[in-house]
Amino acid sequence: MSVKTKNGNRAELQMHQSANAIQKFGQVRRHVPIGLDEKARQESVDHLNQVLVDTMTLRDLYKKHHWQVSGPTFYQLHLLFDKHFEEQSELVDTIAERIQALGGVTYAMAADVAENTQIPRPPKDREEVPVQISRLLEAHEIILEESRKHAKQASDAGDEGTNDLLISDVVRTNELQAWFISEHVVDLPLVKAD
Repeated sequence: MSVKTKNGNRAELQMHQSANAIQKFGQVRRHVPIGLDEKARQESVDHLNQVLVDTMTLRDLYKKHHWQVSGPTFYQLHLLFDKHFEEQSELVDTIAERIQALGGVTYAMAADVAENTQIPRPPKDREEVPVQISRLLEAHEIILEESRKHAKQASDAGDEGTNDLLISDVVRTNELQAWFISEHVVDLPLVKAD
């Protein structure tokens, strides 16, 4: 296939190309001018990639439940789940950019996420709201536990940028979201106090 250019020449489209990878997954570039040695960057990239796939999974759980929520709290949860989906999407981008800044390569495809996440896969079925919320809370807890552990490891290795991202962004966002949804499964009377 060809396309005519401004000067009248024909430019041929180069389709179906392939080449060797410019960087293998699981390896960091040798030198990145950010004042961290290769070993510290490699550890952070490995840990961040795990947080990344788990965050991508949680993000997608929020969208699944946004679409499938039902019952008397439908409207509130439909909006809340979508808000949390957007916030998790922002975290995905922030984590991925940190991995790239450290000289690493991120997970990016759904199959890789499904293969590497620690968050259990939900059924395809539509579930009751308390089950949806329970599943979300369990996913938040997995991410919070691993993020705190990896933040400490990053700090111990001198990688304060990764520590800050994990604590200031990932932990704070997940704690707040867990609080918001956990309040929906507190057993309180709706109309008349006890």
